[in-house]
Amino acid sequence: MSSDRIRTLLIDDSAFMRKVIGDIIQNDASLELVGIANEGLNGTNMALELKPDVVITDMVMPDYDGMYVVKSIMDNHPMPIILLSSLEKSNTRIFDALEYGAFEFIDKPSDMEMVRAGNYPLVELIRQASRTDVTVLKAKQLAKENSHAHTFAQTLNYDIIVIGASTGGPGAVEYVLLNLPKNLSVPVVVVQHMPARFLETFANRLADSCPIHVKLAHRGELLKAGTIYIVPGDTNTRIENNIINGNPIFTSTNRKYDEYNFPSVDCLFESVAEIYGNRSIGVILTGMGKDGTKGLIKIKDKGGFTVAQDEESSFVYGMPKSAFDEGAVRQVVKLKEIPGFIVSCL
Repeated sequence: MSSDRIRTLLIDDSAFMRKVIGDIIQNDASLELVGIANEGLNGTNMALELKPDVVITDMVMPDYDGMYVVKSIMDNHPMPIILLSSLEKSNTRIFDALEYGAFEFIDKPSDMEMVRAGNYPLVELIRQASRTDVTVLKAKQLAKENSHAHTFAQTLNYDIIVIGASTGGPGAVEYVLLNLPKNLSVPVVVVQHMPARFLETFANRLADSCPIHVKLAHRGELLKAGTIYIVPGDTNTRIENNIINGNPIFTSTNRKYDEYNFPSVDCLFESVAEIYGNRSIGVILTGMGKDGTKGLIKIKDKGGFTVAQDEESSFVYGMPKSAFDEGAVRQVVKLKEIPGFIVSCL
């Protein structure tokens, strides 16, 4: 960066949102607002001219939208881009933009009291984005689908794989899942920090490309081998034994967790440690914060195998670092090697 302050460019066609987001940036001493644009074409030209540390762009704009901004910037002068999403709907193109190299997306603020109280997480997201290596952004789409089968031992060492991720997670999760063998014979459960309305879209997107069946998990549903479940975001998901037949099913709780809620990685991981014990594999991928550390500790303490993504391949080395620092991780693995490593454990 050219100075101690993070140079930020804002692109949004809403005058109200330009005012709200602009004030958030200007009211933080660590940030500098170097430009504001009201549409994508002019905003892209400003970004390529000013070369800010971080670009913030609305996803939905007439003529030249957020996808245009992302493609133009990442093709010509890659830099971290944060996408602004409308609260009232799920825009599937956001996942295309993330795949193309955008850093992350965040809902536009709707509660001005939350903004005034400093609880809107944009500033921390800008700081994290400014520290990101743009070569990591450009290398998001690492490989295509693995359509091959794998020869497994007759008796497996583990009965479930659980994965937790946050910032940068959609691409990392997609890479891991697309590179698992199509004949995987244990369930995989994924907790991805994301607004609830996007998680079904995320599951459907994965289902279209993954060789393994992918679906959104539902309360009361029996876990099936060879299925990938994305947990919903309107609650915290647990796995418990059915009181009638003892089979593992999805349940939910409104209990609040210290690090993150709806969906909480700790919540799922802790329940997996209770139900599966040493027959579980827990994986922590890229993300801000510390969610998953406590749950991963419980899996490890029960004899399960615990894995964390390494710093170099992590979009944001927050959740994996926290888990490693707290002694929750048995193996640190590069993203490219995680699918193969998981299979070797089975």
